[in-house]
Amino acid sequence: MNLTDLPTLNVFFNGTTIVLLLLGFGAIRSGKERRHKYLMCAAFAVSTLFLLSYLIYHSQVGSVPYQGTGLLRVFYFMILVPHILLASVQLPLILLSIYKALKNQRQAHRALVKWTYPIWLYVSVSGIVVYLMLYRLS
Repeated sequence: MNLTDLPTLNVFFNGTTIVLLLLGFGAIRSGKERRHKYLMCAAFAVSTLFLLSYLIYHSQVGSVPYQGTGLLRVFYFMILVPHILLASVQLPLILLSIYKALKNQRQAHRALVKWTYPIWLYVSVSGIVVYLMLYRLS
C-alpha cells in the first residue's frame, strides 16, 4: 500500500462507519442494546483507524488544495467548512457519549447522542463527498 492509497482507504473507513452507525441506530431503536453496543464500538474502532490513516497521510502530504472552480468550488467549501468545524468537536462528543454509556448514565447518554450521532454521521458522509470532489471530480 502506498501513501497515495490512504485517501481511498479513508473513504472505505468512512463508508464502513456510516453503515455501522445506521445499524447501531436501528439496533437501539429495536431494543437490542447489546447489538447496539457492539456496533457502536465497531464504529468507534473504524473511526479511530480513519483518524490514524488521515493523520499519517496529511503529516506526509500536507493540505491538498481543491482545484475546482465556479459553483463547484462554492459547493465544495459549503461542505468542507461545516465538515471541519464539526469534525473538531466530534471526537470529544463521541468519547463523552461512550463514557456516559459505560457509566450507565442512560439519560445523559441519550441527551448527548442527540448531538453526537448526527454530527458523527454528517462528518462521515461529508468526508466521502470531500474526497470525491478533491480526488475524483476535480
